[in-house]
Amino acid sequence: MRILLVVLVSLTLPAQAAEPALRPSATLLFKQPELLRTGQCVRYEEGGDGWVVTDPVFFLKGEVLAAEVRTRHLGKCPVVPGKTLEHYSRDEFNRHAQAFPCVAEGVAERDEQSGVVRVRVADWETPYAKKAENAGRLYRGMFIERKLEKGMEIELEADLLRVCDQ
Repeated sequence: MRILLVVLVSLTLPAQAAEPALRPSATLLFKQPELLRTGQCVRYEEGGDGWVVTDPVFFLKGEVLAAEVRTRHLGKCPVVPGKTLEHYSRDEFNRHAQAFPCVAEGVAERDEQSGVVRVRVADWETPYAKKAENAGRLYRGMFIERKLEKGMEIELEADLLRVCDQ
C-alpha cells in the first residue's frame, strides 16, 4: 500500500511542476475581477514611502481596456557590476524595469503566470528631480522610456494598480 502511495505522489509532482506558478497579479484577477473590468478607472502610484510624506506623490491614471493572465518567462535580472538598484542611472534602471519581473543571480529561471492589465492613459504626475531617476517607472513625463501622452496604452501587472477614488 505504501508503494502505491509513493508512486501516486511521484506521478503528480511532475504535473504540478509543469504548471507555471501564479504571481500575486494573476491571483488578483481571479479573486477580484470586478476591480479590473473594461472601462474601470485605475491608478498606478509611486512615492510616499518616507517618514513625512506617506501618501503616493506621483501617479498615472487611466481606464482599463483589457485584463488577462499570461504565462511569462522570468529570466535573469540585468545587473550593473558594482552598483545597487539605488545607484543605477536612468537607462540602467529602465533596463531593469523592462525585464521585471525577473529572478536574481543564483535563482533558476522559470515560467510564472502574471495578471496583465492594458490601460489607456488619461492623466499623470511624474517627478522631475534628478534623485528620482532610479526610483520608479514614472520620471520627467515618461513611463519607463516612453513619453506619456493622453490616450496612449500601457501594460502593468494587476497588483500594481488600484481603483480610482470616485
